[in-house]
Amino acid sequence: MRFLKCLPLLFALTQAKYVVQNWEITYVTTNRGLDQPPKRGVGVNNQFPLPVIRAELGDVLILNVHNSLDVPTSLHAHGIFQRETNYYDGVYMVTECGIAPGSNFTYEIPLEQSGTYWIHGHTAEQNYDGLQTPLIIYDPNDPYPVDQEYLFAVEDWWPITIQETLEILQEPGGLGSPFVYPPQTLINGEYGNLTQPMHFEPGKTYRIRLVSMMNLPLWEFALDDHEMYVIEVDGVLTKPKLVNVVRLSPGQRVSVLIKAKESIRRNYQYHVTVLDDYVPLIPGVYPAQFDGAVVYHPDAPVDIAQIIPSERFDEMSIESLDYEPALVPDRSIFQNLTYGFTKDEIPSETINLISYRNSKVPSLLSALTTGDRALNPITYGPQTNTQVFKHNDVIEMLLWSPTQLPHPMHLHGHTFQIVETGYTNDTTGEFRRRVPSSDYSPLKRDTVHVPQGEYVVVRFRAYRGVWA
Repeated sequence: MRFLKCLPLLFALTQAKYVVQNWEITYVTTNRGLDQPPKRGVGVNNQFPLPVIRAELGDVLILNVHNSLDVPTSLHAHGIFQRETNYYDGVYMVTECGIAPGSNFTYEIPLEQSGTYWIHGHTAEQNYDGLQTPLIIYDPNDPYPVDQEYLFAVEDWWPITIQETLEILQEPGGLGSPFVYPPQTLINGEYGNLTQPMHFEPGKTYRIRLVSMMNLPLWEFALDDHEMYVIEVDGVLTKPKLVNVVRLSPGQRVSVLIKAKESIRRNYQYHVTVLDDYVPLIPGVYPAQFDGAVVYHPDAPVDIAQIIPSERFDEMSIESLDYEPALVPDRSIFQNLTYGFTKDEIPSETINLISYRNSKVPSLLSALTTGDRALNPITYGPQTNTQVFKHNDVIEMLLWSPTQLPHPMHLHGHTFQIVETGYTNDTTGEFRRRVPSSDYSPLKRDTVHVPQGEYVVVRFRAYRGVWA
């Protein structure tokens, strides 16, 4: 019987198409074409930007990696569940030891989800220095067919390395600020002011994929005088939702559908606006606006909008396409997302007043080799803040952000329903928002932005594995 059960899987694997990428992870000294000093970044095959990876549902992604850095590296496919391939999740000292300098490793990832994702370094924040690229997985039977699509992958490029940034942030009393060396914005690997036009043809439907590879700021996408419908959030299809603008925080992805106009008598503009509400105002950096052309005819005049919309992304008003009512939790946990100082007055971000530190042994190895002790969170080290869940239990997680910093929160191996939002100082519940308990399919996503002074409640069904 065991042999017979394996036959369908074996057949499926033999039919899969292999999408092979050969990556030598290297240092690349560059300013990415920006008006700032060059720095040592982390690229692939001695170049930037990294190649966009495109595949189809059911393919197998093969990443043959050689590490030419002088430190370990690893890669995480952000948003990919990695069901039964937990060991390819790429989290340093959680699911792997990292790829040692001068050594090779191959990630073999079955692509069982369609949608918009990205791959990035998950050791020593190497994505900060450029190790990141979009991953697009197409579904031949996508319920939202389109005539053409465009991709906007937006990232902030800092003129100092992550190591230099961390040294500044670790100055006693929180007096160090990396904004002395402000970043610039790249769109699809180029300076934002060089953003390319979109060419529209009358009556056609376009999908715009938005990928936030930012380290810090938020950004918005808007297109003048066109209706824009959200149809995908973090790889999860949604019911169409008409919006004026899409706001994304680090790690988030959104797809929108836009129906072109019937006339070619006018051209229009789209806008990428970088913003944040807790960092210092730096002219041309925070906020910054980059305008691109939407071309119907090369000789047509351009309609210039007087007002560019800006608003929060209302996750509570968007439903996932596949109906699943709000899950009923088996267990609830509280995650207090705080910013403060150590006894030496070094700034520190914590969850439940614990500042994360890597385990000395990868957590996945500990889970597989310690028997019953694997069920005790302390086995993985008190500094890891580990939670142990039962497989298939529904977990309700309250993400509480009472201090002056917002927190983008990502859960590996899962999507979660967003079921409640509110303010941490709202003692009456006047501003609390909850999704209906029936006849409603709460939005599912894998990365949520928790603004300062607010909270978000999410629910998910735990799947076996070791996840970050």
